Amino acid sequence: MTTQAGTRPPTTDTAHRPARWVRTRLRASPAAALLMAALAFVTVFLAAAFPRVADRGADTALQDFVSQKSLNQTSLRTASKVRAGDDAATLDRVRGHLAEALGRQLTPAPGEAYGARAVAARTMGNPGYAHLSEKHPLPDLDLLYLHDLAGRVTLTDGTWPAPGAAAGGPLPIVISKQAAETIHIKLGDVIDNGADGTGAPRTTTVVGLYEAKDPQDPFWTDLGCPLRACLRLDPEFERWTTTGFVDGASLSAMARWGSSAENFWRLPVDPASLHTDRLDRTRGAVSSLLTGPDATALAEATERADLHTSSDLPDILARADERYRASLPLGTMGPAGVAGVATVVLFLAAALSTDRRATEIRLLRARGGSLAGVLRRLIAEGAVTVLPAAALATALALVLLPTPRWGSSVLAALAVTLIALLAFPARAALLWARPRADGGRRRLVGELTVVAVTAAAVVELRRRGVGTGAGLDPMLVAAPLLLAVTGGLLLARIEPVVVGRLAALAGRGRGPIGFLGLARAARDGTGRRKPSALPLLALVIAVTTTGFGATVLDTVDHVRTRAARIATGGDIGVSLPDYATLTEPFTEAARALPGVRASTAVWAEPKARVIGADQQGTDVHLLMVVDPAAYAEIARTLGAGEFDPAKLTAAPGGRDTPVPALVSPGLAERLAAGSNSVRTPNGNDLRLSVAGTVGATPALPDLGKPFVVVPAGAAWERLPDTRRVNKWFAVGDLDPEAVRTVLRDNAGAQPVGLAKLIADESEAVGKSTHGLPTGYTVHDSHETAVALGDDPLQRAAGRLFWYAGFAAAGFALLAVLLTLVRAAPDRTAVLARLRTMGLRPRQGLALIMTEALPQTLAAAVGGGLVALAAVALLGGAFDISTLVGARVGEAITPVLLPVLLPTAGLALLVGLGVLAETLIAGRRRIATELRAGEQA
Repeated sequence: MTTQAGTRPPTTDTAHRPARWVRTRLRASPAAALLMAALAFVTVFLAAAFPRVADRGADTALQDFVSQKSLNQTSLRTASKVRAGDDAATLDRVRGHLAEALGRQLTPAPGEAYGARAVAARTMGNPGYAHLSEKHPLPDLDLLYLHDLAGRVTLTDGTWPAPGAAAGGPLPIVISKQAAETIHIKLGDVIDNGADGTGAPRTTTVVGLYEAKDPQDPFWTDLGCPLRACLRLDPEFERWTTTGFVDGASLSAMARWGSSAENFWRLPVDPASLHTDRLDRTRGAVSSLLTGPDATALAEATERADLHTSSDLPDILARADERYRASLPLGTMGPAGVAGVATVVLFLAAALSTDRRATEIRLLRARGGSLAGVLRRLIAEGAVTVLPAAALATALALVLLPTPRWGSSVLAALAVTLIALLAFPARAALLWARPRADGGRRRLVGELTVVAVTAAAVVELRRRGVGTGAGLDPMLVAAPLLLAVTGGLLLARIEPVVVGRLAALAGRGRGPIGFLGLARAARDGTGRRKPSALPLLALVIAVTTTGFGATVLDTVDHVRTRAARIATGGDIGVSLPDYATLTEPFTEAARALPGVRASTAVWAEPKARVIGADQQGTDVHLLMVVDPAAYAEIARTLGAGEFDPAKLTAAPGGRDTPVPALVSPGLAERLAAGSNSVRTPNGNDLRLSVAGTVGATPALPDLGKPFVVVPAGAAWERLPDTRRVNKWFAVGDLDPEAVRTVLRDNAGAQPVGLAKLIADESEAVGKSTHGLPTGYTVHDSHETAVALGDDPLQRAAGRLFWYAGFAAAGFALLAVLLTLVRAAPDRTAVLARLRTMGLRPRQGLALIMTEALPQTLAAAVGGGLVALAAVALLGGAFDISTLVGARVGEAITPVLLPVLLPTAGLALLVGLGVLAETLIAGRRRIATELRAGEQA
C-alpha cells in the first residue's frame, strides 16, 4: 500500500474509546435528571423530617409536662439525721457527692437548696403574740438552717446569727419582717418555746429581720413558711406559724431544741434535658439514685447509712410516658399515609422513565447487553442523580430539625433512597420478562390478598381494641393505609367500567369532546385497555389520609368542647367559698345578661348523708337544690343527665312531706322504695321520694359519684334555714367578663374573722383573680377548653396531621401530573391530528380536562367514602383522651363535613394542576407536533 509523501498511514490498532454511559445519558436528558433529583430530594427530605418533627414535638411535650410540676416534685430529695458535729461544711461535702452522682446521669437545674431542719415545731408563748382562738392561742415556730440564705434575702434589721452564740443561752435566729409584724415579734425578743423533757426551758432570740429578694422564686417551695406568717389549719384548731433560721454552726443546738433534726438536700432535675427516646434510661437513673446501686454508693461515700433519697420524678415520668404512648398511633398514621403516596409517586416516576426509554433499553439487550450489565448502568445513572440529592436532603433535615435522635430519620431516608434508586431498574427489568398468560389472574390474586389482609386487620383491631398507653401498634397504624389501598384497588377495577359506560352514552351526542375524553379516560393514556392503578391509588391514599386525620381532629375539638362544658357545669359556672352566699341581685342581674338561654342558682352541699328506710346512712358526694326547669334545660344542652322537669314537681306539704329527688344509679340501688331522707351537716333532715335516676349531672362531672338532686322550692319550703345559694350555672353565648362584673358588683358581704384570714391566706399564695373576692370563681367553658388544649403533645399531633395532609396532597398532585406527562406523547399526537381536522384550542383543553377529571373525581368520592368507612370501622379502637386533655369515653365517629372539605380541596387542587399543566406544556407540545417535518 502506498501513501503520499509526508503522510502517515492510518493505524489499525488505535482503540476506540466510547463515551462514558452516565455522562452521555445525563447530557442527553438533563431536564429528566434534574426532575428525578428534585423528586428524590423532596421525598427523602420528608422521610427524614417527619420522624424528627415527631421527636421534637414529643420532647417539647415531655419537657412542658415536667416543667409544669413544682420544683419540689422534679427534684431529688435526700435526708439524713443530724449528728453531733454536723455543720455547714459537712452539708457542703455531702452535697458535693450528691451533685456528682446526679450529674453523671442527669442534668441538674438551678434552684437547689440544702440545709437542716428541726423535726418538731415549738410554740411561741410570749405574752402579746398574735393568736387566733382561745383553744390554742400560741403561734408555732419552725427552725431551719439554709445554705446561702444571705444570697436570697436582704437583712433589714439586726445582724445574722453568730457562730457559737447559742452555747448556754437562747438560740439566735432570724425571721422574716412580715412574719414579725403579723405575730408582733420584735427584734431582740427572747421567745419562750416551752420546755424539753427534763424541764429545761427552750428559748430562741431574734437577732435579725429579713425580706426576700424574690418572694415568687420557686426556690422557697417546701421550706416551711420562711417569708411570712402562714395560717395553719388543723381539724381541731387554727394557728399562726412561721420559720426561723439559725447559723450553720448551730445544727446540734437546733437538734436539741427540736428533739431531733434532719439534714436535707434538694437537687432539681432540668426538664429541658429530658428526651422521650431516653425516658427508660432516665427512669432507670432516677431509680438507681433512689433505691439502686447509686443510692448504696452514696451512703458509703458519705458514711451515712441513713441517707435516703426520694422523688416524685418516677411517677411524673411514668405519666408522661403513658401520654406519649397514647398519642403515638394518632401521630403516626398521617406520616404512614404520606409514605404510601410517596411510594406510589416514585413507582409512577419509574414507569414514566421506562416508557420514555423502552426502545433504548430493548436495543441495548438486542445488541448483546447482559441483563446484569444493563442494570448496573441504569443503577449507576440513577446513583449520580439520586444519591447526592438524598444525601443533601438528609443532611438538611438533620440540620434544620435538631434533635438528639437521628437513627429513625436516617433509616427512613435510606429506605426512600433505595426505592428511588431501584424503582427504575426494577421496572426496566420487567421489559425483558416474558408476559404470562395468567397475568390477569395473578393481579386478581394479589388484590384479593390485600383485601383479605385488610379485613383481618380490621377484625382484629375491632376485637381487641387498643389499650390506653399501649404505644405504637403497627396494625393500628397500617389499618387505615390498608383500607385506602383496598379502596384504591377496587376503584381501579370499577372506574374504567363506569367511565367506559359514560363514554358510550356520550358517543350518542353530537360533540366528540365528551366521547373522546371519556374513552381515553377509560384507558391508561398510553392506549392500553387496562389502565394503571397507581395514579388512582395515590389519590385515594391521599384523600383517605387527609379525611381520616381531619375527622380525628374535628372529633377531638368537639369532645374537648363538650368536656369543658361538662367540667364547667354549663357555658358559665360561678362557685363560691364555703362561707359565702350568692345574692339575689346577682342571680337576677346574671339571668338578664345577653345570650343567657337558661340559668339556675344552686345550693351544692358536698357533705350530705342519705338515710334509708333501714336507717343505714350513705354519704353522697353532692346534694343539689335546683330550679327544675332551668336545670333540666342545662342538662339537655350539655347532654349530661337529661331528665323531665315534671319529675321534680312537688306537692305542697309540711316538713314531713317527701320531696321528689333524682339520684345516681348506684345510690338508687341502695335506697328502698319507702321512707328516705337526706341529712345536711347542720343536722336538718329532708324526706325524699326517689322520682328517677340519672347517670350524670352538670354540677358533678365525676361519673360514678353518688348525688341527689331536689327542687329548690319544695326543699326551701320544708327547710327554710337551709335557703342559700353557692353556685350558679348558665348555658348560652355569654361573656365571662360580664358575669365577673356582675359578680363584683353584687358579691354581697365580705368575709370577716377566720374566713377573712383564710381569704387573705389564699390571696397571699396568688389564688385571687380578676379582681373578685378570694374564693369567688367564674368558670368559662371556652377558657376551660383552651386550657385543656394548651398542651404541646396535642399541638404536635395536630401539626403532624396537617403536615401529613399537605404532603399527601402535594404527592397526589404530582401523581396526576406524572400520569399526564406519561400520556403526553399519545395525547399530543391525537390533539395535533384533531387540530388539523378543525379542533379549536378550547375544545382541546376541554378534551384534556375530560380525560383527566374522571379519575380525580372518582378518587375524591372513593377516598372520601373510604375515609368515612375507616372512621366507622376503626374509630372505636382509638383513645383520644390524651388529645382532648381529659379522660373521655367518646369514640371517633364518621362526620361528613371534616371529610368533605379536605376532599373537595384536594380535588380542586388536582384540577387546577391539570389545567395549569395543559396551558403551560400542552400547547407547546401540540405546536411542536404540528411543525414536525418542516425542517426536513
